[in-house]
Order: sequence, then C-alpha cells, then structure tokens
Amino acid sequence: MDVHPAIVKTAALAWTDEAATGAFAARLARQPGISDVFIALHGDLGAGKTTLVRHLLRALGVQGRVKSPTYAVVEPYELPHLNIWHFDFYRFGDAREWEDAGFRDIFASPGLKLAEWPEKAAQVLPVIDLDITLTTRADGARQVTLAANTPAGAALLQGLGDEERGA
Repeated sequence: MDVHPAIVKTAALAWTDEAATGAFAARLARQPGISDVFIALHGDLGAGKTTLVRHLLRALGVQGRVKSPTYAVVEPYELPHLNIWHFDFYRFGDAREWEDAGFRDIFASPGLKLAEWPEKAAQVLPVIDLDITLTTRADGARQVTLAANTPAGAALLQGLGDEERGA
C-alpha cells in the first residue's frame, strides 16, 4: 500500500446553488488528471454528493440517465476515452463484499472512481486522491472542503485554483 502525506493541499469553497455545483463540476471535468483518480465524497444525506456526481458525469460526456448506486453499490459508465465507476457504500456492511464484487480489480484499473460514503468501506479502500466534503449551511448553501491526499489530488486542486484565477 502506498503511503502519502496525510494531506498535500486543501481548499474551501461555498456553493450558493445547484448552478455553482454544476460550474465546479465542469471545472473539475476539464482537469487533465481526472481520468485516473479516486475521489471520495463526504456529507450527510441530502448534502449534494449525488448531485455533484451527476453534474461531473454530464460534464465528462455521459449521456442518458445517471442514477444513484445506493442499491447496486456501483454504477459503471464507459466513454470512448474514459471509464468511470460511481460507488455508493452507504449500505456496504462486510469487507468480504469487496472481494466478491471485484472492487479490488476496479480500483486497480485505470479510470475515474467516485465514492459516496467511503467511510463505510474505509478498511478496504485504497488511498483517496481527493476528498470532497459537503456541508449544508443554514441558508441552504453548501460549504465545500477539498483535501488532496496524493500528488494526483494536489494536481487537481492546483488546476482548479488556476481556473479560479483565470490562469
């Protein structure tokens, strides 16, 4: 298992509405490193994790219905240039499920992996490149914390920051 510094880089954002979530997702989709990273999404029910994933998948070019993998645990998406897996570990209860479902092979293969409720599978997950934590504020806006745990995650944050500054 690779060992990385606890956090390479962090950033904090606020999204006032769903359009802001979509704009962030579009910026994230434009990052060159997005094609082979593991992004974990944290937050309470209703915080906007699945909404962010839907916007990101659309920005990457996924057509058709984008559904939550709450019951299936994983929803795969294949694009000509990219494989994407959207996990929801909310109902994950047994580490043996990891092996039985072939998740080790998925995480070992190239592609974008997005996981909601990663803490439910923490004992078997590989190192997370980028943690995105969503918190609903009293005014309905979302407080967003980004934490890069690997050089790949730090590159995503750097690219997002460059876009924010218009670089």
